[in-house]
Amino acid sequence: MAAAQVEDATTVSTQHDMLLDEACQATRREHELTLLPSLRVYRKAIAWSMFLSLAIVMEGYDMKLMGSLFALPAFQKKYGQQLPDGTYQISASWQAGLSNGASAGSILGLLLNGYMAERFGFRRTMLASLSFITVMIFIPFLAPSIEVLQVGQVLMGIPWGVFQTLTTSYAAEVTPTHLRAYLTTYVNLCWVFGQLLASGILRGVVTRTDQWSYRIPFALQWVWPIPLIVGIIFAPESPWWLVRKNRWKEAKITLLRLTSPGRNEFDADQAIALMVMTTENERECGTGTTYLDCFRGVDLRRTSIACCCWGIQILSGTSLRIYSTYFYEQAGLQIEQAFNMTIVQYVIGIIGVFIAWAMLPRFGRRTLYLWGLATLTVVLLIIGGLGAAQSHYPAHSKATSGVRNQLAWAIGSMLLVHTFFYDVTIGPVCYSLVAEIPSVQLRSKSLVLARMTYNIFNIVSNIITPYMLNPSAWNWGAKAGFFYGGTCALSLLYTYFCVPEPIDRTYAELGILFQRKISARRFAETHIDLPDVRDFEEVSPKGV
Repeated sequence: MAAAQVEDATTVSTQHDMLLDEACQATRREHELTLLPSLRVYRKAIAWSMFLSLAIVMEGYDMKLMGSLFALPAFQKKYGQQLPDGTYQISASWQAGLSNGASAGSILGLLLNGYMAERFGFRRTMLASLSFITVMIFIPFLAPSIEVLQVGQVLMGIPWGVFQTLTTSYAAEVTPTHLRAYLTTYVNLCWVFGQLLASGILRGVVTRTDQWSYRIPFALQWVWPIPLIVGIIFAPESPWWLVRKNRWKEAKITLLRLTSPGRNEFDADQAIALMVMTTENERECGTGTTYLDCFRGVDLRRTSIACCCWGIQILSGTSLRIYSTYFYEQAGLQIEQAFNMTIVQYVIGIIGVFIAWAMLPRFGRRTLYLWGLATLTVVLLIIGGLGAAQSHYPAHSKATSGVRNQLAWAIGSMLLVHTFFYDVTIGPVCYSLVAEIPSVQLRSKSLVLARMTYNIFNIVSNIITPYMLNPSAWNWGAKAGFFYGGTCALSLLYTYFCVPEPIDRTYAELGILFQRKISARRFAETHIDLPDVRDFEEVSPKGV
């Protein structure tokens, strides 16, 4: 009996050593695989990730749509209130309510995604969400009152919450180290493209005075779900998810569907071995699978960084861009000019993402975040200063109308500068950070908590920003730049001390760096021999 137990233990040890050896070889291959070979080997994974991320185009379109409709005359007349001067406005409270309705629904969708994606898989969760939103589009399209429109925003926000994190998780799990940043930041590109699409369509209907000026933009939301449903039916599941479910053989089959390996470039067995070792190491170190586990041990630090990185998007002044068309109008531009400026804003945003792709491998995530926040702080303070200068000139005085108009164009131009630097740095880089920082076991749930942080900050921002801009409320106008300049400066301070550099690190390496409690400022320079048994044993916390 004793001899049999020894033999069994020896067999297990031998299998473990073989698995570890394959994981070592997979790590070396992944570090040696440069960009062009990665593009060739993982071209099918890239295509599937990009296809799923198209759901974010729809989400970006929808989120931008409502903020821009506030400036559309026909929409204002249908759902707004008449002011003493005869014009119509959606009240600041209803502006906040409509915007926050989507965010509130998104929080519910995020919570559901955290459970559904890990239980049923990414593909099934995405199919269910797309089917749900196809039906929910009828509500805003047919809404007879602002109250019904509010209900529609809440219900449509549920699948939007799923799209917000599932696409990022999928991109992070089907691509290797060299491609993670490109595919996760591509999610942000899709979001910007959706906003551009909404702005362009609204610019096309702005001169209409009938109900179709806002019903057409609502109806166009049906363009996306059906083609996505048809394609995703055939999409491969995440191999990491299959490994987490101990379905190793299926994971290998899926991985082969996602890759086109050449000789000496890729080995599916070694890649699966690395996934298995990474997952098992996290389990042995105490990483669980529930939301509560996100706040335990070393995962507390990882979760808080992901949450703050996404929250910083709001604190860096993104709300001024979400309300940009309305913001331009309140700054003094004509409605057609306001929509034109918004279109230019998102074209610049798309260009910014491509520039970010060129800068990411050279400078890394942390450096771009730091310099981006520093630049945005300055730009926001300039916008606030221009707003303060504009407030000294009466709005209805012919003598000062020329100066006000020049200041309005200056404010609009600075908002374009803000958009450019945001979409070169904070906008896309955030998606890379929040996907890479969490542990493999808790990635889906950590991303959910991070995006919930974003939505909570967004709710607060959506409550106060309309009051800042609305002439019937606080009427700050461009002086709101002072407020967001301050929050941006605080974000810069947090990033310097807390946000690490994950560039060119496998998930196993990142796990060890966090388990060793390496300072965020020392992440890039710390050497890790991975994967090595001694490393796994040394960093395993006792008594977890």
